[in-house]
Amino acid sequence: MQSHRFFVPALLLAAALSGTTARASETAPQPLPRFQIDRTELSVSGLSSGAFMAAQLQVAYSATFKGAGIIAGGPYYCAAGNMAYTGICMGQMMLVYPNATLMANAARQFEATGQIDKLGNLKKRRVYVFSGTRDTVVKQPAVNATVSFFQQVGVPASQLVYVNKVPAGHAVITPTFGNACDANATPYISHCEINGQGYDQSGALLAHIHGKLEPKASSLAGRMVTFNQRAYAPAGTGMAEEAFLYVPPSCDAGQTCKVHVAIHGCAQSAEKVGKNFIADTGYNEWAENNRMLVLYPQVNASTVPFNPQGCWDWFGYTGPTYAWKAGPQMSAIKAMVDALGKAR
Repeated sequence: MQSHRFFVPALLLAAALSGTTARASETAPQPLPRFQIDRTELSVSGLSSGAFMAAQLQVAYSATFKGAGIIAGGPYYCAAGNMAYTGICMGQMMLVYPNATLMANAARQFEATGQIDKLGNLKKRRVYVFSGTRDTVVKQPAVNATVSFFQQVGVPASQLVYVNKVPAGHAVITPTFGNACDANATPYISHCEINGQGYDQSGALLAHIHGKLEPKASSLAGRMVTFNQRAYAPAGTGMAEEAFLYVPPSCDAGQTCKVHVAIHGCAQSAEKVGKNFIADTGYNEWAENNRMLVLYPQVNASTVPFNPQGCWDWFGYTGPTYAWKAGPQMSAIKAMVDALGKAR
């Protein structure tokens, strides 16, 4: 019960969503559409529990993902399948912080047994990590360990960016939308300035991973697709029945497109509380002019598995394989990405 005391308050990791995706046309639920995709330009990012999941995906599927954006997330396999360690992994336990060397050694063991892709792939990958100095949910020492982990498993210094001087709370950061910069409150989207300019986090991480981008769109002409997630994620995974995909006109027109997977945090699934994470974090506006599909997988609060805050599994509630390629949520997201590029 002591671990629960640290864990439950900190599970409120991300935005309670409100509002709609009025800036993009939205269709009724349907099968996941297929497109021409560039399999060398696949990436992932997330906030909080979504950041832990993004790190898991990048490590386990290092042959697939070009890079990851980790916003307020701890290192790969930090909880080691034990909920009692979640407080440590979030930096909530005074003077007891994640040990990146232990996590790197665990990853090497999983590589040796074929549970994850070769860690050598990470030498070619690009990783963006962010921690606000005012974050009281996933504190900076935990995120420092994330950076150390990626250094130890081979991501070169030139390909690893750590933004850790912004006086931000626990949030995705935008130039103008959301709470004051230092807030640790719903909707866990905040606006901050760096050097007198609004900080556009989605653009910063996408540019770090994919290289120079075309300018951000001021309006959206694409469509938001609501698709049936059950084809990839049975109810026992804790994932929602529906998920979302933003499709720019260029991708609908048959051009070859990148794919970015944007992963929400706890208590933030669109089916439960709205769509701020999807509509207001800027991913779609950057995707619009850059031939990029944005996939928004979804987890809802559930009793089976026990997941009352609707968090992604970074501590083992779906079983011991949760951080491996065979993990129920991991393999579901990978299957969605694969399906996007199958022959029409």
